[in-house]
Amino acid sequence: MKHLLAAIELLEQSKIDFDITNMKVYKKSYIYHDNVHLIMIKDKAKKGILAVGNGQLFDDLEGTDIEGKGKFCSLSHANRLVLNRYFDYTVPRAFGTKIATMGLGDRLGLASPGHIETVKGKSVKPILAQQSIRELTLTNRTMNDMLDAACFAVFQEGYKDGFGADGDHIKEEKDIQYALSLGISMLTLDCSDQIPKGIEKKSAEQLSVDYEKLPRAIKDHYNEQYLNKTFDVNGLYISFDEKLLMENVLQYNEALNYMVHVYNEYIITEKREIDFEISIDETETITSPTAHFFVANELRLKGVEVTSLAPRFCGEFQKGIDYIGDIEQFEYELSEHALIAEHFGYKLSIHSGSDKFKVFPIIAKYTKGILHVKTAGTNWLEAIRVIAQMNPNLYRRMHVFALEHFEEALAYYHVTPDLAGIAPLENVPDSELESYMDDDAARQLFHVTYGLLLTAKDESDKNIFKEEFFCTLDKQEEEYRAALVKHIGKHVELLEL
Repeated sequence: MKHLLAAIELLEQSKIDFDITNMKVYKKSYIYHDNVHLIMIKDKAKKGILAVGNGQLFDDLEGTDIEGKGKFCSLSHANRLVLNRYFDYTVPRAFGTKIATMGLGDRLGLASPGHIETVKGKSVKPILAQQSIRELTLTNRTMNDMLDAACFAVFQEGYKDGFGADGDHIKEEKDIQYALSLGISMLTLDCSDQIPKGIEKKSAEQLSVDYEKLPRAIKDHYNEQYLNKTFDVNGLYISFDEKLLMENVLQYNEALNYMVHVYNEYIITEKREIDFEISIDETETITSPTAHFFVANELRLKGVEVTSLAPRFCGEFQKGIDYIGDIEQFEYELSEHALIAEHFGYKLSIHSGSDKFKVFPIIAKYTKGILHVKTAGTNWLEAIRVIAQMNPNLYRRMHVFALEHFEEALAYYHVTPDLAGIAPLENVPDSELESYMDDDAARQLFHVTYGLLLTAKDESDKNIFKEEFFCTLDKQEEEYRAALVKHIGKHVELLEL
């Protein structure tokens, strides 16, 4: 209590350069508003906001009284909402089509300070809160947990340049409604459930049979708009013969109907700006430039304005590792996708964009610095790197568990690591454990098992790894921050953002 009282006395004097035993002070967070001093501190490993003064802001914050001289306010959901009411910079915002954005998924609720330091002063804007329903479920987190962590990180860093929050890869309407009600600024609509499989493998005769089953009005629309027509897209010429038209209609008609419905029902009815992203990448079907144009043109004809669109590119964008595939073919198709996005006035979106260092210069060249790129799991892998450096015993136990449960994790992710190629633990000394995070197979092993590791319990229903994992990262806060600045910084540099 004495050290808190001493901190209060210094804070009342607007002195924030204090150094008190057992307390870490986040000096960038300090703000004085309507007779109230606020600063974030970590007191005995517990973060909170020290509030001193009087007025409505002081009264609205929930906290523990400190001898009538101030209060220590926890980083609770209720207190996050208070900060949102008083400080606009802690509220997620939309950025539109002219500013590059980077999705920086934070599965642990600890990475945003490092992300903020990485992008500060850059042209790219951070989408700090970004998790899919799948990721939230696997880690037993809620969308509010995701938003709370991002907003408190912004406050901690005194970051006033704007950030976003993405309801990532949402499929169902109930989840769309919920995410918007919580204040997300970006919605990534995942249309994979509306995109049938195997259409591209059908013969012209099979396509014709299926096409004829469509209502006459639908066929008339598509035939009138596309059949035997050629479109000039910034010098790229796209044509539709009968087979190609039938293929695209059967592939995307249902998805287009859903996109239009969501836009009209939820996006344009919001009283605030929303970055609306269309995702057609979570499918087995590669999105050809022709298909990309078809979807984009239909959205324009139907009055749907999107901020970004994510195609399924050729090659493989597997989790946590570099691009797999023909780089020349990727460049050829990427250049056409970029022309289409530019033609329609939205950003090209690169999903599973973590660690795709081989193709980042190509992406930078053709998108001209205006794009959206999603990263997520690579931040978790940098946390694993810190664990390997600072708590080798914990790393070893997590490694064994991940190997034992890898097959279980494949229900959620498509990865193809050669687990047999991972060096046996007994052959690697503690000082070299972090090198596992430079090995593609080990990276993917940990990438897909994160949910299992963070929620694993023993026979007495106690967490096996979670408490020790978070305790280690809390003690190594600056090391984790530095790791993210280095690793995500490489993404920013190669994308020329």
